[in-house]
Formats: sequence, C-alpha cells, structure tokens
Amino acid sequence: MRPNFENTAIAFELKTDSQLERAYFLFKMISNEPLVRIGAAVTNFAIKAHLPVEGLIRATVFDHFCGGVSEKDCLPIIDNMFGNGVYSILDYSAEGKEVDNQFDFAMEKTLEILDFVKEKDAMPFAVFKPTGFGRFKLFEKVTAGGKLNEKEEAEWGRIVNRFDKVCQKAYDLDVALLIDAEESWMQDAADDLILDLMRKYNKQKAVVFNTFQMYRWDRLDYMKKLYKMAMDEDFHIGAKIVRGAYMEKENERANEKGYESPICKSKRETDENFDAAIDFMMEHLERFIIFAGTHNEQSSLKLVDLMNKQDITTNDERIWFGQLFGMSDHITYNLAASGYNSVKYLPYGPVRDVMPYLIRRAEENTSVAGQTSRELALITKERKRRKLAD
Repeated sequence: MRPNFENTAIAFELKTDSQLERAYFLFKMISNEPLVRIGAAVTNFAIKAHLPVEGLIRATVFDHFCGGVSEKDCLPIIDNMFGNGVYSILDYSAEGKEVDNQFDFAMEKTLEILDFVKEKDAMPFAVFKPTGFGRFKLFEKVTAGGKLNEKEEAEWGRIVNRFDKVCQKAYDLDVALLIDAEESWMQDAADDLILDLMRKYNKQKAVVFNTFQMYRWDRLDYMKKLYKMAMDEDFHIGAKIVRGAYMEKENERANEKGYESPICKSKRETDENFDAAIDFMMEHLERFIIFAGTHNEQSSLKLVDLMNKQDITTNDERIWFGQLFGMSDHITYNLAASGYNSVKYLPYGPVRDVMPYLIRRAEENTSVAGQTSRELALITKERKRRKLAD
C-alpha cells in the first residue's frame, strides 16, 4: 500500500494537543530566520555564562527534538512510538571535547547502547560519529595522506581500536551499527577504516553501515566501486544514504582553498544523485542493505514504488526509512502505518551538551527550502482537524 503523507491524523496521533501547540509555536519561530540566528546566539551566550535557561530549553526545543537526557529517559518515547510501528535509533548527541578520555567515554557509551539495543525489539540499530572516537584534525591528516609522527601513529591506532571494538560487539550481539558521515576533507580516512570493518564483519550480512552523503557528486561512483569490491571479496554493504548536512561549510572551504567543490551544483542535481543511488542499490540488493535517511517525500515514495515494482514486501529487512525525531512525522508514521520499516533517530544527552545539535537543527530547518513551511502547513491542518486553530 502506498502511504498517504497528507494524513495528519496518523502523523500526529501520538502528540497531545499541548505538544501539537508547542510544535506549532516552534516551527512558527523557526520559520523566521533572523529570529533563529538571534536565538542561537543568545542561547549560546546564556549557556556559556551558565545562566538558568535549561528549564526553558527543556520545555520547548529540547523536548520537541530530543528523547531525553539519558537512555532511561527515552524509554517511554521509544515504547510509545513502537506501539505505532515506528522503530528508534538512540543517538547520543552531546558534543564532547577532543581528548582521549572523552573519546573513550563515547566508545563506552556506544558499547552500552549496543547492550540496550540487543534487549529492545524497538531498536534495530546503534549509531556513532567518527569524530566521537577521535580527533577531527587527525582524520583530516590521514585523508590528506600526510605522514604521521610517532605520537599520531599511536593515536590513530587507538581510533582504529575504538572502531573495531564497537563493531566486534555489534557483530557478537547481531546488532546493526550505523556510522555517520562528516566533512569531505576528513571522510576518506573514515571510509577506508569502515571498508576494512565491512570486510571483517559483513561476511554473512551487513552489520557495519557507512553513510553516503549524496550532495557529494563523487559518492555514486564510490558506491559502485564498493559494490565491485563486495562482489570480488564476498562481503555485504550496509548503506545509510542521506543528502548531507555540511553544504555551506563544504562550499566555503572549497572556495577559500581554491579547489572544485565536492558538492552538486544544485538541489536538483543532489536529488537526482540521491535517486540514482537508490536505483543502483535496489538493482543490487544481494549486496546492499538500504537505510534511506530522508525528509523528502518524493524520494521516500520513489523507494516505495520500486519495492512494489520488484514485489518486495513492505517489511523486508533489507530496506529501512529514517527521519529525525521532531521532524517529518507525516513521512515516518504514514510509512509505518502502511507496514514499512520506519525509524526515528532519537537524539539524547544532557541539555547543555546537546545544544549545539539543537541549534543546527533549527538553522537547518530555515535553510532547507520548504521544510519549515511544509511542517507548519501539516501542523496547521491537524490543529484545524482537532478544532484547536484560532
């Protein structure tokens, strides 16, 4: 059955009237770009100055976009969503300092989450970010092919060990592990490391997943190269496919340093690249497990239509759809109601430490053409249906 993304009764079924009103207020605020920029600056200042703003943040933006401050805190939301057929991915979104004990803490946190995931049917994946496990500058140096000194060699060895330790545990527990993608100038080092882990742990099935940001015009060729290696060496590819989150930063750096931008020239080209990647993976499902992380209705429906065309059942474990908590509920819940594997990324962590993530979400919503107005239109429609509208 093709999901109907206009069905707001299904999309917002789990929201109380007061939560719906909060969402309406938030997206109204976010739709005003200058206000977002001022709000972000003021919030950053308030947190750095240790002003008592946590209660306000918790009651508004935090509770809308995050599951809670701890894993336990997230459980009611996880269970609630699972009751409506939606799975969860716990994403520890606190941004730590770049020191070894912080990287070890992030690794331990991921190991804990793997145990947590194993016990919960509602949670089919765990996730981590490469620079949660090691310094950005070191990933950058390895990507650039720079010669590492003795100290850096030892540090890189510790990063490799952290990656291997969590992948080994994911493999032992039979839990899929998503690894996020970051900026292009550090990504090759992460890609090479993840490829080695796929070779090691993805022999029978995809345990280790890499993330492919399709606003990069080179990613489809990389996926094709990866497929050839997987066929030759007999391993599976876990592929989380997204459009990408660092566009402005990527273009600015390319401009500043005088190299060709790795980013597609237009949104249309990015959309075409994303869809071409979906086509390619759907033709080669004997090697790929697809996790389509998208807030785009057309891309979601394209994948649904391809599944129907290929007579693939809605809940086939090789295909997953994912959106962020607090956004695109009309996609997530309507897909789930039609029987598709539908997942919410559920960020959590201490309020202060999660603020950089929340500010990015607000800024992202203002910069993605039509995202906020679409959210607002759907919330407004549901308010009218519930007779809450003015």
